[in-house]
Amino acid sequence: MKMLLNSWQGIGSRRFTLVVFATGFLFLASPHRSVAQDEMVPIPASANSPLKNNPDSEVYFADILVRGRPIFQVGSLADLGARERAKIINRRVNSLLAQSETLGQVTVNPDDPRQVATLRLNNRVLMTVTQQDAQDFGLSVEALAERWAEQLNQAIKKPSLAIDVGQRLYGTVRQLLRDTVTNLPSLLGALVMVGITWGVAKGVRFIGFSWAQRTEGDRSTEILIGRLGYGGVWVLGSVVALGVLGLNFGALLGALGLTSVAIGFSLKDVLSNYISGVILLAARPFGINDQVVIGDYEGTITQIDLRATTMRTYDGRLVYIPNQEVFSASIINNTASPRRRSSVMVGIDYDADITQAKQVIKNALASLSGIEKEPPPEILVIELAASTVNLEVRFWVDSRRLGFLTMTSQVCQSIKEALQEANIEMPTDIYTLLFRNSPLPTAN
Repeated sequence: MKMLLNSWQGIGSRRFTLVVFATGFLFLASPHRSVAQDEMVPIPASANSPLKNNPDSEVYFADILVRGRPIFQVGSLADLGARERAKIINRRVNSLLAQSETLGQVTVNPDDPRQVATLRLNNRVLMTVTQQDAQDFGLSVEALAERWAEQLNQAIKKPSLAIDVGQRLYGTVRQLLRDTVTNLPSLLGALVMVGITWGVAKGVRFIGFSWAQRTEGDRSTEILIGRLGYGGVWVLGSVVALGVLGLNFGALLGALGLTSVAIGFSLKDVLSNYISGVILLAARPFGINDQVVIGDYEGTITQIDLRATTMRTYDGRLVYIPNQEVFSASIINNTASPRRRSSVMVGIDYDADITQAKQVIKNALASLSGIEKEPPPEILVIELAASTVNLEVRFWVDSRRLGFLTMTSQVCQSIKEALQEANIEMPTDIYTLLFRNSPLPTAN
């Protein structure tokens, strides 16, 4: 029985609503009305009518704006949300303000049979004041309409520049404060998420460094693992923080899809450097403090970043080489192994005993502590030149540049002194000059 009564009441309410709308249509279409029907805001049939589901149902009041300044607020109706209703009224007010004709006064036109009142400006309907509005503000329909008309008249008057700027500034600050208060939980949640992300990212980077030190023992690997972990945590944390703020990821991905081509072309070199940096850190053709040759540059690697590689040349200059150039260049790593072979060319006279010369050179090399014992030095007859027999002395020393150059210099000096002490000549190039058709010397 109760369900039947509720159903009958709902049917009666809908019928009563249709009757009121039909009456309003006939009333507005009568010849003495000069305003079209589509300028009227829908009016509820009864103050007790249930609200329909609409997108603005959660917004109970919305601002009426004149020149960007809030004047008063209107509530929702039975079939029209507050936000949508305010949007319609604001559009009508702005359309009148945009016209060049002189604006009159906002007038109140009560409609006693329907128990509503309309606000008009220049013979155009701005809005309708309903019984629901009167109940929301605790006033009668006529009193609330008079108040809103007075507020609109004061706001529509063209203020001075200073007052206009002040009003706009006040309205902007007020809206900002209102949005801040409304979004305060989301902002606090996002800030908390940023703090958590910062702590987790620091922890992941520390763990990555520690793990790389225990397993790899290479500084470049530590940098790669630590920075990739740090960046990955920040990406995930940023996504969660933006979600807390209410970001629509579908719209964001759509925007990124539309702009990905332009971003790719504009950041081609930057992205190429970063990708090359990741590959270099993973492949590890060299590490920090390695002495390498990259293109036209030679020196010691001091830092490896995701964007560029820093090298200190042997004359003390710093060179920042983009990783894209490093990745595409031929790299010579002089310190990839702890030992490096050096060689010295020695020329002896044709009359000298080659076997004796080799033994003298071996004894000279054995007296130097900086030469590696294994593999042993080699002495090869490499060339029979015009005036000398050239011997190549090969030996292994420290691969670092300082040790390499120092020991090579000491080897040259020791070989020269040992051969001189053994009376083995090291002649210079001998040139024979033949003079053709020259006059014979005459005897005195």
